[in-house]
Amino acid sequence: MPNRNFRTTLILSALVAFAPMSIDMYLPTLPALERYFSTDTASVQHTLASFFAGLAIGQLLYGPVADKYGRKPPLYFGLALYVIASAACALAPGIGSLIVLRFLQAVSGCAGMVVARAMVRDLYDRQESARVFSILLMVMGIAPIVAPLAGGYLLAWFGWRSIFWVLALFGVACLVTVTWKLPETIPQDQPRIPLSNALGNYAMLLADRRYLGYALSGGFGQAGMFAYISGSPFVFIDLYGVPAHYYGWLFGLNATGIVAFTQANRRLLLKYDSDRVLDIGNLAGFLICIVLLATTVSNVAGLIGILVPLFFVVSLRGLTFPNASAGAMAPFPEKAGSASALLGSVQFAISALASAAVGVFHDGTAVPMAAVIGTCGLLAFVSYRLLVQREEKG
Repeated sequence: MPNRNFRTTLILSALVAFAPMSIDMYLPTLPALERYFSTDTASVQHTLASFFAGLAIGQLLYGPVADKYGRKPPLYFGLALYVIASAACALAPGIGSLIVLRFLQAVSGCAGMVVARAMVRDLYDRQESARVFSILLMVMGIAPIVAPLAGGYLLAWFGWRSIFWVLALFGVACLVTVTWKLPETIPQDQPRIPLSNALGNYAMLLADRRYLGYALSGGFGQAGMFAYISGSPFVFIDLYGVPAHYYGWLFGLNATGIVAFTQANRRLLLKYDSDRVLDIGNLAGFLICIVLLATTVSNVAGLIGILVPLFFVVSLRGLTFPNASAGAMAPFPEKAGSASALLGSVQFAISALASAAVGVFHDGTAVPMAAVIGTCGLLAFVSYRLLVQREEKG
């Protein structure tokens, strides 16, 4: 049984890697796409915003299906569609069609994220779930190290379209693995929730102050990171002149912090309650966001003045994301699919807005990116304190 759970965790790690792989491998191409399609920065950034929107909307579709029919059927559909959508992105004739196809790619790829979180809830209690979520996040931290590097070299050697062909092959590999190696984890005696109850379940979850507090806290924390993802190619490559194939090294440097902090989180959870770790992570993230905004506005240390606080802002996701996810999912074992779907939907809806805001307020400086990240840090801290801690004290 331990070996089986270890294998399952490895497969779930691959499934949650779809989002970072699909986003981060693509990042070095953004300035190149602007030139290739003869378009502007905002239009190219919309290919990211549409992907985030697809992640937000698509997850709501898979959750009720996973609660009704089991965890694996939605995976089969989502992974197959992801392969088709990725191949279509590789053949996109213009920026408008690429924006639409990126949305479809996200809608299909998010099946793995929904099912992975639900399976963790099926297998583990809250404290152990937070530790397993740390493992999944570590993979999501490793992917941003490897993906931009691979994307930068694929761009240099074979052009931007090759990136989507590689993503299509990744989808095929995951589909084969899920089919033959991933067990069904929903308990046989667990009541299956009719699809007609989906809207009622979502309304019930949103009405739960603690669930909403965890979801918003994790969502704003993630949105800050995605504001960084959206804005960093232009800040690093265009503003500070970092070569596209070196961009991945800078991006990967920040992502190593996620790996380190997720390992720290697993150790902290052996001694401290997950809520305590989450609160400290949110407070530290907010304070570092203030430093980031100050160094960016003043440009006191150039690129280094941005990179150092960014490293810690991104790294702290290793403390906040696993504990916010576990806190939201723990009370709802029979609605794990719906709880997972809504959690991801809320988080990526906020991320889509943050990513779009970076594009809308683009002014040729790093200030819009830093301002959006700082706003997200504040709201993550406030959401947890007002909705979760106040509810506990009440």
